[in-house]
Amino acid sequence: MAENTSHQPVLVRETLRFLSPEGGGVFVDCTLGAGGHSEAILSASTHSRVIGVDRDETAIRLAAERLRRYGSRFSAIHADFKQLREILQSSEVQVVDGMVADLGVSSLELESAERGFSFRQKGPLDMRMDQRQELTAADLVNALLEAELADIIYRYGEEHAARRIARAIVRERQRGRIETTTHLADVILRANKALGRWRIHPATRTFQALRIAVNDELKDLDKFVDTAIEVLKPGGRLVIISFHSLEDRIIKQAFRLHAGQCQCQPLSALSGTRCPRCGADRRVEILTKKPVQSSEAEIKANPRARSAKLRACRKLTETPGGDEA
Repeated sequence: MAENTSHQPVLVRETLRFLSPEGGGVFVDCTLGAGGHSEAILSASTHSRVIGVDRDETAIRLAAERLRRYGSRFSAIHADFKQLREILQSSEVQVVDGMVADLGVSSLELESAERGFSFRQKGPLDMRMDQRQELTAADLVNALLEAELADIIYRYGEEHAARRIARAIVRERQRGRIETTTHLADVILRANKALGRWRIHPATRTFQALRIAVNDELKDLDKFVDTAIEVLKPGGRLVIISFHSLEDRIIKQAFRLHAGQCQCQPLSALSGTRCPRCGADRRVEILTKKPVQSSEAEIKANPRARSAKLRACRKLTETPGGDEA
């Protein structure tokens, strides 16, 4: 497959630095996309194996073609990465050396007008990552009550004009169904004209909110972190890249719990015991005190990297004395 700069993985060097795949092992790319992170891991060591997972069947097909030269060292599975335990069982793998999850919508999806993720090009109002799913963004936009729409737009898009936008959508759909991305974007644009200049396109947060709702992106994200840490070998690494504050908040909180940072006493850390109230349990070392973000050079080469935040942790190992290191 010809290399496309828009299909470059975000924060790939930083991902490799935290995963440390040079010694080989089994790795899981939880969000395969175009296969960039998988390719970087496979290239780092001839003794590495990667299991690539994606809900998008098109991504599975294209990545499998791109990584075909790695033979049996790479396998692709069409599934939701939150089904991690079942995925590993089907691959006859019990524990892994490292895992990466890039939670953003892939460039493959954004650039395909017919997938309906982008307001910059006309396409059906779809937004399904998994085409086997029935619910689309058009279903939500044309069926939800005004209050329900406003709630989704505010909660998942953190859009302060959520009520104004929801009201405009309901008024517009009385004239006929809203079926395309550009139609919805125009409705949002007209609803926000009175607000003057914008730092980002007025439709950005609403499209994000609808995409999250359609794909149920935040559901069980914290439980995924729990499972991921369980299946890591001692010393194994988990790297997660998020693209908005809702995801980053969940990841940050989950990492803190597993690092033994008790939420009942925020300034204290547990010593190998589980807090019965908040669930804090010292099982990992957080490798990123603050989220790692892209350099200006990467952002210039790949604008998608601008909002990316990377967090990483390492599963602790037990010493003979029972202490963790």
